[in-house]
Amino acid sequence: MKNKSLLLAVAISATLLAGCKNGVNGNLIASSGMSAYKAATLSDADVKALSNNACKQMDSENQLAGSKSKYTKRLSKIAKALGNNIDGTPVSYKVYMTSDINAWAMANGCVRVYSGLMDLMTDNEIEGVLGHELGHVSLGHSRKAMQTAYATLAARDAISATSGVAAQFSQSQLGDLAEGVINSAFSRS
Repeated sequence: MKNKSLLLAVAISATLLAGCKNGVNGNLIASSGMSAYKAATLSDADVKALSNNACKQMDSENQLAGSKSKYTKRLSKIAKALGNNIDGTPVSYKVYMTSDINAWAMANGCVRVYSGLMDLMTDNEIEGVLGHELGHVSLGHSRKAMQTAYATLAARDAISATSGVAAQFSQSQLGDLAEGVINSAFSRS
């Protein structure tokens, strides 16, 4: 809560004070303030709603294994050991037909496994990977990741709004820089 209040105060201050300086893009400052506000006030319901939309989009962009597919049958068997809910949220397990090696879970219970991963791992290994992904959801990491994304966007817009050296960078370069700084706290190296 303390961090939320501080972030909100910084966002509002930056938005208000930026208007006093020449050469500042007010639209980007306002956007920065809104992104910081979203980062500070993001609720569990917001995260689930965003996850619903993201899952639908991902499903529409990927080929899903059919209900009679060997992958779907295998995943159903593995999923029985993991359960059908995360802290009361129903889980939807599906397989994407792609050679990519990945699996993920979202706050709304959307769990996706890539057939490429299933081709390389045993059932027990896949169960371990999915248990890990479900753990992220249970511990609220989805919300933290979305808050970080909003904070990154706020930093990108705030830097872009100024007329100094930082404004000479492209939006993507600024985003990469801001993301690197913000995410360095999560680095494993």
